[in-house]
Amino acid sequence: MSDRYDAVIVGGGHNALVSAAYLAQAGHRVVVLERLETLGGAAVSQSPWPGVDARLSRYSYLVSLLPQTIVADLGLELTLRRRRYSSYTPDPTDPARGILIDTMDAAATAAGFARTTGDGAEAERFARFGARLRPFAEAVFPTMNGALPRAEDLRARVGDDALWESLTAVPLGELIRSSLESDIARGIALTDGLIGTFAAADDPSLRQNRCFAYHVIGGGTGDWDVPVGGMGTVSAALEQAARRAGAELRTGATVTAVSPDGEVRLASGRTVHGRVVLSGVGPAVLAELVRAAGADAAPVAPPEGAQLKVNMLLRRLPRLRDDSVAPEAAFAGTFHVNETFTQLDAAYDVAERGEIADPLPAEIYCHSLTDPTILGAGLRASGAHTLTLFGLHVPHRLTRGADPDALRTDLLAAATRSLDAVLAEPLADCLYEAPDGSPCIEARTTADLERSLGMAGGDIFHGDLSWPWAGDDEPMDTAAQRWGVATEHDRVLICGTGARRGGAVSGIGGHNAAMAARELLAR
Repeated sequence: MSDRYDAVIVGGGHNALVSAAYLAQAGHRVVVLERLETLGGAAVSQSPWPGVDARLSRYSYLVSLLPQTIVADLGLELTLRRRRYSSYTPDPTDPARGILIDTMDAAATAAGFARTTGDGAEAERFARFGARLRPFAEAVFPTMNGALPRAEDLRARVGDDALWESLTAVPLGELIRSSLESDIARGIALTDGLIGTFAAADDPSLRQNRCFAYHVIGGGTGDWDVPVGGMGTVSAALEQAARRAGAELRTGATVTAVSPDGEVRLASGRTVHGRVVLSGVGPAVLAELVRAAGADAAPVAPPEGAQLKVNMLLRRLPRLRDDSVAPEAAFAGTFHVNETFTQLDAAYDVAERGEIADPLPAEIYCHSLTDPTILGAGLRASGAHTLTLFGLHVPHRLTRGADPDALRTDLLAAATRSLDAVLAEPLADCLYEAPDGSPCIEARTTADLERSLGMAGGDIFHGDLSWPWAGDDEPMDTAAQRWGVATEHDRVLICGTGARRGGAVSGIGGHNAAMAARELLAR
């Protein structure tokens, strides 16, 4: 039995929902096929601990790249809050001092830099570094949900050829070292190039440069915002938009094969057929589905995620060794743990050998300080808070041949050890306990992401990020090429994080695939 649609969308993550909403709004018959019983993919909120009234963004955490045009086009009811404190970074050599970057108090920020680095000019250098990146963000971000610009056009818009070369042609480490003097300030800058990306500062692949570019362009400012109600509110709003537009959304629908002619086979034995197929799953997974249909698929490099995510609920925020900074300020932004430039590169070397770095570089986010609505009234009144720790340089290769439970335990211990080194009290003393007496803390490895969400290699980007523009000689003959969503098959498009401008919770991949599909369907 076969059902026919204008567009069949494989996978039900947030990008797939964006595509479904846009295509259905245009009057096309659309179906979304999601193997799980819930929609939203990684952009969901869940309650990890039974009997505890807390809903966490268990996989993703902040919003940076979601264009306001998508919010307006789809009528999304979302509230995003800007954080006053950009980051806090305790000095690993002396955690009694640290750098608190306060966007509303330049003098306090400068004092923190001076006290921690011993250099009264480092704060100014850091500010100049950010200001120099601003034209790049302002030029690139507005193009993200349009047809791909050419590299030379964007270079001209940026108006700083030296910066363009430093970002796009030379390993990121050189730009950072030439812009900043202290190991700790250089580390703060480098972390933006390493989230979910396994690379050293001077990696010739420039993976770190591309990751850095995506982090600094968000909203044209590089700011990362907190979704009120948690990440699940983003996907819920997108699901409502898709349903309101008339898209059909199926859960518990496992796709087993995708034919280049548009036939999609389900584990139930049914098939659906689309004039176009949009893939919300990663390119590596899509290639397997195409081969399962008996068609040729070009080899795809195995994706490799490189992160650990630790979710926790605390009875109260832990005390800091630095008594000049309140925990409510330190944890309100990005709390950097053992992330100096030197430590980051050393951790990469250790992980490349197949070992867990010690100390493990990590950064922490406290959603509930900016948005307490994710906690029940009782938890809020008690002073409880969520924390999310994102461990860097934890590549998927560490999972090969390892016992999953033992590795999870080892990684959680490494993360806790790293954090405890900069706190004035053990993290364990602050953890909230569930009704059964167990501590409210969980670790999610790349293997967990692969198993639970179908992300090959636990890669949150579905593979290496691409530059968000086209090369000057790159073919742009088809709609899919122009929108950066092409595969080797004309009627199969990438709409997820693996699209040319995928990555993060942005909806950009879904929007751009929908625009290309609308062009194809108009023929």
